[in-house]
Amino acid sequence: MMAGMNETPKGDRTQIAFFGLRNAGKSTLFNAFTGQELAIVNAKPGTTTDPVSKAMEILPLGPCLLTDTAGLDDEGELGAQRVKKTLAVLATTDVAIWVEGKENGETKSEEARIKERFLAECAERKVAVLEYRRSESVESLKARIAAIRLEDQPRPLVADLVSTGDFVICVCPIDSAAPKGRLILPQQQVVREILDAGGTAVVCRETELARTLSSFGLNRPDPLPPQTPQILPRFVITDSQAFGVVSKIVPPEIPLTSFSIVFARAKGDLGVFCTGVGALANLKDGDRVLISEGCTHRRQCGDIGTVKLPKWLADFAKAKLTFDWTSGGAFPDDLSPYAAVVHCGGCMLTRRTIQDRIRRCVAAGVPIVNYGIAIAACHGIVATPETCMVKRGRTA
Repeated sequence: MMAGMNETPKGDRTQIAFFGLRNAGKSTLFNAFTGQELAIVNAKPGTTTDPVSKAMEILPLGPCLLTDTAGLDDEGELGAQRVKKTLAVLATTDVAIWVEGKENGETKSEEARIKERFLAECAERKVAVLEYRRSESVESLKARIAAIRLEDQPRPLVADLVSTGDFVICVCPIDSAAPKGRLILPQQQVVREILDAGGTAVVCRETELARTLSSFGLNRPDPLPPQTPQILPRFVITDSQAFGVVSKIVPPEIPLTSFSIVFARAKGDLGVFCTGVGALANLKDGDRVLISEGCTHRRQCGDIGTVKLPKWLADFAKAKLTFDWTSGGAFPDDLSPYAAVVHCGGCMLTRRTIQDRIRRCVAAGVPIVNYGIAIAACHGIVATPETCMVKRGRTA
């Protein structure tokens, strides 16, 4: 069943962006498409300076995120920065709409040249492209977009790992960094998929995990009463930062994974991430590591990305490392300074964005590792790309 717009996280929406030259009518089309005056429209070239986005639903395609961009023919030092920002939107774009400019002999050759380069960039990134001319109605364009069958469809987190009647234990630590009054988005999404698959999600903190397992007849000081049927959890999924504690509590016969790892499976490439782990053990004094998060949040004492993970990585490598951080949509163009990149699960990013970052790291020869896989390795736990579960010292 397709989720509605309000229930669909930004990272799971189809991303549609409008591209073209200045004054081609991109902002006018964007406003007509959304039915709102969101983008400024003016006859002066270069009115749109930064991407403007709006969430809406296009049936039967589903929840989408529309983005208006600056003209690809912008000029000057500022113009070059705007063009760079416009092209950066392609990293998240599923469907690119090329808006044809006005019939003007002076600009047609320039538009053709820019358009050719743009289409080549889209082809390399496997971005679907539709062309729009002023004679076409907005409703006709919407129908064409809705008819697109994207190659890279969203992948399940755990739905294909759970059957009707299965129990899955979700370990959700509640510490100073946890949001007040709710679970974090990855935990919410996993619990929902378990329920949608007909399973039962048993949610607890790591401090209650042993007691929770005992209710399944595991790790009990006393045996279950005679004739009591034992139903084992299908698997345990934990917040990655609790791997060290949780792996010691969960019996070896119960599969174990983390929220970050199942997101890496759905949006990234477990094979590439698991291969990258070897580079973490070989880091040397002075090596620079990029830690990249897809969300932006206020850093607190004990923050996983800026405090815990750097310490675990330094201890794992037995080296004095230098760290840089990025968050949200930011990701460096030049990856050459880095000996490794450690990336979050990407719950706030699209699969296309994560795939693009993996592609860029591989092209630059820089190992990239997922948070959960890296943290598991730091605690002597090995993730297996075939199953997305982990091997612990007792089960390897």
